[in-house]
Amino acid sequence: MAFFNSITRSLVRKSLISHVRTGVRCMSNLPENAVYGGPKPQDPNQRTTLATLRQKHRKGEPITMVTAYDYPSSVHLDTAGIDICLVGDSAAMVVHGHDTTLPITLDEMLVHCRAVARGAKCPFLVCDLPFGSYESSTTQAVDAAVRVLKEGAMDAIKLEAGAPSRITAAKAIVESGIAVMGHVGLTPQAISVLGGFRPQGRNVSSAVKVLETALAFQEAGCFSVVLECVPPPVAAATTSALKIPTIGIGAGPFCSGQVLVYHDLLGMMQHPHHAKVTPKFCKQYGHVGDEINRALLQYKEEVTNGSFPGAAYSPYKISAADMDGFLHELQKLGFDDAASAAATAAEKIQTPPPK
Repeated sequence: MAFFNSITRSLVRKSLISHVRTGVRCMSNLPENAVYGGPKPQDPNQRTTLATLRQKHRKGEPITMVTAYDYPSSVHLDTAGIDICLVGDSAAMVVHGHDTTLPITLDEMLVHCRAVARGAKCPFLVCDLPFGSYESSTTQAVDAAVRVLKEGAMDAIKLEAGAPSRITAAKAIVESGIAVMGHVGLTPQAISVLGGFRPQGRNVSSAVKVLETALAFQEAGCFSVVLECVPPPVAAATTSALKIPTIGIGAGPFCSGQVLVYHDLLGMMQHPHHAKVTPKFCKQYGHVGDEINRALLQYKEEVTNGSFPGAAYSPYKISAADMDGFLHELQKLGFDDAASAAATAAEKIQTPPPK
């Protein structure tokens, strides 16, 4: 046993030394190896980091952010070169079908995070702390944030403003060594207090509160602040007053960057339930939902009329000799009808359909 343990420790030590020498980033958001190949390993020189975002902000270059909730959506964001991928608690609405963001749990968010991390090689990865995961105490907030990085493979967390305790929580998380993005204006987790999804900053006191809360997040050490559903002049004033970038959503063109929900900007959800929660500020850059519906209807029709799959989509062949042997075995076993069905199928699959 002692000999075995010695050999094991030696192998582990050599593996660690090899990783250090080759510069491989031993982070949990490196995609796992998969039998189909999977995405390529992350190139540290191409990854968006906090330094990248700060440099863009200094140069006045707009920052792009889009939500993603699974492997396919994160691959699309990665391919498009989006700067920040947000695993938003909006998943509660656009993925799980709830009317608000409140029901989703931290454990559910972590499942989304891990899937996104496998597909997003380059974007900076941020996860929303969901409602109920950080309000009780700074200890609860830090514990939740730690789980997001350790179990979810994220780079940072985002939390919404509200009571002063939220700012305290943000400060505690930053002091624990975790990057934090704040969120002010319309904060969907506070709809019971706000009286629904209502824009903010539309009167003097509300506009000043937006600015003051954003400044408080900056003072707490946040690297960025989302401004949601506020008038453009309020967003412009807040952006000017801050030294950190602002990311707007329904806040006009004067922010440091913009964010939209993946499903919304793609026009993916063509359904009455989703239509009632699609925000007025969202521009649809595609009509993916219409194309999905068309494809599904065509698939149903072709399966129904028997034109799919056909020979073109039945690629796996059996040789004539093996076919004869198979038919013989079926007959020996007493499966005459099965032998007849196999023979008929072999003949039909070789016969091209009439034009």
